Amino acid sequence: MNREQFMRRAIELSRQKMQAGEGGPFGAVVVKDGTIVGEGWNCVTSRNDPTAHAEVVAIRDACARLRTFTLQGCELYTSCEPCPMCLAATYWARVDRLYYGNTIQDAADIDFDDFYFYRQLSLPIGERDLPMIRMLPDEALEVFGEWARKPDKTPY
Repeated sequence: MNREQFMRRAIELSRQKMQAGEGGPFGAVVVKDGTIVGEGWNCVTSRNDPTAHAEVVAIRDACARLRTFTLQGCELYTSCEPCPMCLAATYWARVDRLYYGNTIQDAADIDFDDFYFYRQLSLPIGERDLPMIRMLPDEALEVFGEWARKPDKTPY
């Protein structure tokens, strides 16, 4: 398969699963060495899970199949430019490259306003719509100290 075929598979998943009532019109595939190793589609409404976006579902599927928490050496094909959560998940997974079809403006045009989240994340914590209050920093930092000294940790 080539890049266009991988993108067509992501778009096909977005259409099929949307028409099946499983969620919004989003699909994604993870590819390693020319083979699809993970697939995902938007399952937010069918799973009652706001984190079940196509990219996150595809990343979880690929990691489970490959038995790893890193997708270095992989590419992600997604039917739409990722929202901030999915983009962060892509970075955390260490994906090598991301290809997308629709833009966030295209998504906004059909009432998926990812711009709101991008705007919120660019604001200082005190100016965001979601109140964020720091609590018990000394106790929390103790655990971070333990992690820093832990000889058998698996870094990620």
